[in-house]
Amino acid sequence: MILPKLGPENTRGMVEAFPEAAPRAAGRKPGSATAAPQGAPQFDPHLLLVIVGGRPKTQQPGVFLPTTKERTVGMKIAQVSPLWESVPPKLYGGTERIVSYLTEELVRRGHDVTLFASGDSVTAARLRKVCPEALRLKKGPVNRDAPFVLMMEQVFGAEAAQFDIIHSHVDFMGFPMSRRCQTPVLTTLHGRLDLPEIGPVFDEYLDLPVVSISNAQRAPLPQANWIGTVYHGLPDLYTFHPGPGSYLAFLGRISPEKRPDHAIEVAKRVGMPLRIAAKVDPVDRDYFEAEIERLLEHPLIEYVGEITDAEKCDFLGDAAAVVCPYDWPEPFGIVLIEALACGTPVLAYRRGSIPELIEDGVTGVICDNLSEMVRAVERVPSIDRWRCRQSFETRFAVQRMAEDYLALYERLTAAVPLRPYAPAHARNHHVWTPDARVFVPETDAA
Repeated sequence: MILPKLGPENTRGMVEAFPEAAPRAAGRKPGSATAAPQGAPQFDPHLLLVIVGGRPKTQQPGVFLPTTKERTVGMKIAQVSPLWESVPPKLYGGTERIVSYLTEELVRRGHDVTLFASGDSVTAARLRKVCPEALRLKKGPVNRDAPFVLMMEQVFGAEAAQFDIIHSHVDFMGFPMSRRCQTPVLTTLHGRLDLPEIGPVFDEYLDLPVVSISNAQRAPLPQANWIGTVYHGLPDLYTFHPGPGSYLAFLGRISPEKRPDHAIEVAKRVGMPLRIAAKVDPVDRDYFEAEIERLLEHPLIEYVGEITDAEKCDFLGDAAAVVCPYDWPEPFGIVLIEALACGTPVLAYRRGSIPELIEDGVTGVICDNLSEMVRAVERVPSIDRWRCRQSFETRFAVQRMAEDYLALYERLTAAVPLRPYAPAHARNHHVWTPDARVFVPETDAA
């Protein structure tokens, strides 16, 4: 028996129960007629065993845990942000931007939110300044691990008891501490999960509840304790631009997997201007200088560098299309939904989450290679820009994102906190014994 997880077909965070757990919880093997041990609590075999965030809860079939509509506002919530950028970021910074949007929406709804972030962050929540400024801004020699270690101790140690729920956005960095934390912890995984070093980490922490930002993101780690998929959402910062737009746009980060060279090649082949607004991280500096810098000399190409949020709206909205030739398993492209918010169609490769976010032929064109993307430019005028905007409003608004997370918060906090953490030796297979009130591993001999 493995930990329960939510199937990717359901993005609302419903908790999946498993009826085969009931006989074992009563002291019997599945399919066995052996009676429960003398004195063991009688267990209704029609009850389902639900594990939420590593904490068990019994539940009648068809009865779900309370929803956000069934409770009052005022949860005490900790939002734990990466420290590389401020919240919100001054320029580029996808994860920190989403943390900001979620935090502000939760505050607007009346929740008591504490944001753990860099000291130059700006928020309506209570700001817990972990370091003076975003780590990316620091010059000279600096140990960038130390602030994260300090934050882990603050969040999951000294201050954990004051929160109803801790929502971590630092991927698996908080796993060791969150297992020892009596406050429920939810972790949203924002990055790619297909790298070989990541799998063994999740093999060690199968009891911890995690959220994906797209269904495609889950594929490399089917063993993880997925309890929901929550798409990113944006506040209404972007105005609709009816178009038609006079150039192609590339926004984000210049790196090999983003393939800005393909965006440039598309523009050159169709004879259309391309404007590039992107940052170059130190790790990508060699790639930029060796592969991209010389391509920017073409008369159709304009490199404008990083731009602010205030500049994004016109940059994206005045474009005929946004070109996203990403050649990697993109977990979730925020640029795509920013474009949709402006009414601008998206041209993208069929990679990662792209088919989940873009409706092919409706809000953009999904391509399999460079030649297809070149031909796709001809289809852009036939795409209804208002349909692009409607897709943003119905699927990718911050209100929907907050509702989805609140539903997961409620399900985690509704579970009975019977134990600070599940021991490591019980990480792969778990059963709940109501008499012992501890997690025990299910052995092959059982």
